[in-house]
Parts: sequence; structure tokens; C-alpha cells
Amino acid sequence: MMSDGALSQDEIDALLAGVDSSALGGGSSAATATAPSPSSLAYDRGAMEKFYSSTTAALSSNLTALTGSTVTLSGPQVASFTRDTFLGQLPDMVTVVGANYTSGFPGEHIFVLPEESARAIASLMTKEDNIQLDDMAMSVIGEVVSQMVGTQITSLTDKTGNKSIAAASPSAANVPKAAAAIPAGEFAVMAYQLDLGDGSPHQMWEILGPSPAVDISQGLNGGSSPAQQQMPSMGGMGNMGNMGAMGMGGMGMGMQQMPGMGMPGMGMGMGMPGMMGGGMSNLGPTNVQPVQFPNLMQPRLNAQESGNIGLIMDVSMEMTVELGRTRKLIKEILGMGEGTIIELDKLAGEPVDILVNHKLIAKGEVVVIDENFGVRVTEIVSPMERLNDLG
Repeated sequence: MMSDGALSQDEIDALLAGVDSSALGGGSSAATATAPSPSSLAYDRGAMEKFYSSTTAALSSNLTALTGSTVTLSGPQVASFTRDTFLGQLPDMVTVVGANYTSGFPGEHIFVLPEESARAIASLMTKEDNIQLDDMAMSVIGEVVSQMVGTQITSLTDKTGNKSIAAASPSAANVPKAAAAIPAGEFAVMAYQLDLGDGSPHQMWEILGPSPAVDISQGLNGGSSPAQQQMPSMGGMGNMGNMGAMGMGGMGMGMQQMPGMGMPGMGMGMGMPGMMGGGMSNLGPTNVQPVQFPNLMQPRLNAQESGNIGLIMDVSMEMTVELGRTRKLIKEILGMGEGTIIELDKLAGEPVDILVNHKLIAKGEVVVIDENFGVRVTEIVSPMERLNDLG
């Protein structure tokens, strides 16, 4: 296994082509796993590569804006893998970010980065060297993936016409590769190259479970999306006699009687030569889709996520309330005595900061409870605001 967790481009090409990379002279024993035949997973690899390659420019621009440094994402190469063959090419420690699709193309959607690549991204975002991959760093990585997924969903919507695509809020964790939540069975993998401007090669893998891989592939090739399948096609209305078995109720129109026309209980098998044989038969097929709106509610944790978070429910964390801050010279600090007034950077009456493990999570106002001080929470700081504070 390579010490820096990255594979060369030749090794990636070999892996995706099913070639033993040890023959390339790379010396990476973990990179000898071969990809299974993509034919067993019924998706169009070429269409997937073409689409996701078309999004890399926008993704690179977003990453550059987030980090303040020039970031370039290239690729991807697409292939089918199983859990064992995929884990075979990963370093021992990886950062896994779950961003499952909840609607549109529902199913598993996961990003995987080598630990060192995740550390480099978090360092760029926070402007800190030698950063630890703690909860705050994972939140930063999750925000990066959130921006990427948002860009991809916009492009997928434009390309497939499926307006119901939505994904769960990304959740990141740095874990041993054996503990990574990789899909069972066979799945699609997009392998990207990431240039962070630090002179080191970085990789990122995007995984689509079998269901979204096939559905997205069909959508990219003009196949009917899940949203379109909810309404039967209204094409071919010039020959209504062939649709007699459906009845109008099958099309959601439910016509029982048409006042003024003396046509009670009109069925589709009757034919309507006066109307259907004319202009409407020349309109051509009409695809009707119900309007779908994204769910505005916060996504619920699935059973696995609930189980994972339950493991840390009894972990104690330090919570502090900060009235304000100031900077002083050493000579000023040594000159302080009883009665010295220290001016803070906050105005009287402003909300105080509530910190957990020295990270800002909320704001509140000071209250007195039975002669004890307390804080009433007035605002919860969003992950984006925390990210901006770090920048």
C-alpha cells in the first residue's frame, strides 16, 4: 500500500481496465485488485463518464471559491466494483462521506477520500496547518461535499428532466477502510484526480449504488425517470380506439359525464372521430409529469445513522459561554491589578457565544436562575456560518 494513499494515473487506468498494477512497476500491493466486468451492472459507463466529466469545471470552480486556493478536479473514470475489490485499492484510513439520494434516483451515494487528501482539504478550508481530523474537520469536509452534490443535482436535473432529485445532508467520518460503509454487491465508482495546488496528487472516489447507477444511466440516455413513470404517456391520441381497455380513469381524468354533450359514462373505446381525427392527432406525443418539489423538512436519520450516533450519546463534552475577547500586551497583563477594567470586543446586551470544545455552536442571552447565572439559547449557528467563521 502506498504510504501517501494515492495511486498514479497509470495504476488507476490499470485498475479500471482490470490489469494487475504490479506489472506497471508501481510496487503497490494493495492496488493489484481488479475491477469486475461492468457488463453485470446494467448501466452505460460511457454516458456516465461523459456526464460527470462535464461537471468537473463547475465543481473545480466551487472548490476554488470555498478554499480560496486554485483547486482542479479532473476525470472521472467509471467502472464497476464489488466491496472487496474496491477496498483492495484504498489506504488503511479513509474519510467516507455519505450523501445518499433520497428521491429522484434514490439509493446509496458515497464519497471516499484518502485520509491525507481529506486532511489537505480541511487544512485549505480552515487555513490551519497540521489539522486534526476531528468533528469540526469532518463538518468542513461534509460542507465541501454538500456543495459538490448540489452542483451535480442541478446538472442532473437539466440533463434528465427529473425535477425531484434530492440528497441527504452529507455526513463525514474518518474510519479504517474495513469499517467504511461501502454498498454490498456490485456498484459504480467514479475515480477523480484532485489537484489542491500543494504539489501532491490526491484522489477522490464517488460511489453510486446499483439502483441509482442504473436509474441515472437510463435518465442520461433519455429513458423515463421515476418522476415520468408516475403518469402514463398521452401520445398517439389520434387512435383512441386502441386505448379502450384503459378507460379515462386510467389517465387520472375520471370522466363520468360531459354536460351538454349527452355522452354519459364516455369510455375511451368509443373513439371520437370528430375531434380526435382532426387537429389533436397531429400534436404528437405529449409527456406529462407531475410537479415535484424538494422536501423542505430536515432529513430523518436512517437506522444505520441513528445506530452510529447512539454510540456517542453518553460522551461528555465541555461547554463554555464566552462574554467576549480582547488582546493585550504582556506588559499590560503584568500591570493588571484589582479594579482594572478590561474592555471586551462585544457591546453590552449583545448575545454571548456558546462553545462546545471551543467551537462556536450557538448564541444566547444571560439569565439568572435562583441566584445562579444561566444562558438562554437564542440562535443555533448553521454549519455554513461556522465554516465562514473559520475562513
